[in-house]
Amino acid sequence: MLELTTTLTTLHIVYLIGVIVILAVMVLRRDTPVVCILFLFLLGLAATGTLAGGIQAVFNATLYAAKEFMEIIATIALITALSKCLSDLGSDYLMMKPLAGVMCNPSATWWILGFTMLFFSLFLWPSPSVALVGAIMLPLVIQKGLNPLAAAMAMNLFGHGIALSYDFIIQGAPAISASAAGIDTTKILTAGSPLFITMGTVTVLCAFFLNRKSMDHTPVSLQGASRQPAAPSQAPVKGRASLFIAVFTPLAFLGDIFLMFAFGLKGGDATSLVSGTATLLMVLGTALGFGSKTPEKVTDYLTHGFLFAIRIFAPVILIGAFFFLGGEGISTILGEQYQNGIMNDWAVWLAGKTPLNRYMAALLQMAIGALTGLDGSGFSGLPLTGALSRTFSLVTGGSVPVLAALGQITAIFVGGGTIVPWGIIPVAAICDVSPTELARRNLLPVSIGFACTFAVACLLL
Repeated sequence: MLELTTTLTTLHIVYLIGVIVILAVMVLRRDTPVVCILFLFLLGLAATGTLAGGIQAVFNATLYAAKEFMEIIATIALITALSKCLSDLGSDYLMMKPLAGVMCNPSATWWILGFTMLFFSLFLWPSPSVALVGAIMLPLVIQKGLNPLAAAMAMNLFGHGIALSYDFIIQGAPAISASAAGIDTTKILTAGSPLFITMGTVTVLCAFFLNRKSMDHTPVSLQGASRQPAAPSQAPVKGRASLFIAVFTPLAFLGDIFLMFAFGLKGGDATSLVSGTATLLMVLGTALGFGSKTPEKVTDYLTHGFLFAIRIFAPVILIGAFFFLGGEGISTILGEQYQNGIMNDWAVWLAGKTPLNRYMAALLQMAIGALTGLDGSGFSGLPLTGALSRTFSLVTGGSVPVLAALGQITAIFVGGGTIVPWGIIPVAAICDVSPTELARRNLLPVSIGFACTFAVACLLL
């Protein structure tokens, strides 16, 4: 039986103050990395009692977090490089064109746009998929009678909501949560699958039925002018090379899925398969489309991909560096004399002072995930919710992967780009709608999804 007593030190006090300050800064919609750096220094100073120790803690924690995230950073970079190659070839346009014939009315168009966004987001991640799907399909779906705000909701909820929170192909979000929770990524994907499915299904169904009557109305755009249906976009096509890559790319990724099931490839093995496939497709497409310019073009695509990935993950690394101290990362960052994560100690202390059951733990996970998502990232809070899932499990006996999945769902649905207006600007911009209005339309469906997901979690814990 777990002994619910622990000795709190200056280190614990400084860390708790750091968490509160970081959450407060997030609520104020300000960036948090500078706060994380400051408290990493203070934690190192408190742990070692020396100025040098405080300075070293900043670097050691950053290096630890960078190593934890490197696999995901590389994956996003390589897939983004492929996305840029497809765009230059015109293959992305050809991949979308067959959908035009099945968009018979606004309702059908909404679902087709949503599932298309879901498909590409699972393999390319939502950020590049917004540009890919939006730039090519948006004029087409508007021409079919779907208003831009409804289109933005479909792209947003299916992409930045369902695909980014579940993320069972690239496994970026689950990998971060699992790393902080000290479990395998597969456990979150399997044990948490009822939660991900419930959240996604309830949210999109509510969004559709609550907004069905207004889907074929032309809304007011961000500039206040009515947006008129545009003609289908035209893209330069590089002949046979473009057509071949447009056909071969989805077939190659479908082949990856087959190999995953056939050989039981999961976690890092599945991610490496997708990443390797994306890299080879990028090289093949470049060679077929650009011939003698291939060496330079490949370098350009890789540079573009890694710059994109680093730009996204740079703040996440610093935020993760702080929150990894709350879990098992503390031993690597501050030394072997620290075996228990700081948040673990706080939770054990709190559990010894106040009643905490598994249902309250689930509610706290969702609340904390939502709060950390207020910075508009969605990923910055995953190290914290992941670490807390393990802590709450030790105290209450609840399932670690279920608790981790709950925190992951709320953090990403809130901060990954469906609720906070400053997190949905890319989708709002490409659809030419107000981000505030898009967030307002998303709020009720997502809130209903949270309530249903919590109810299912209570049955699974």
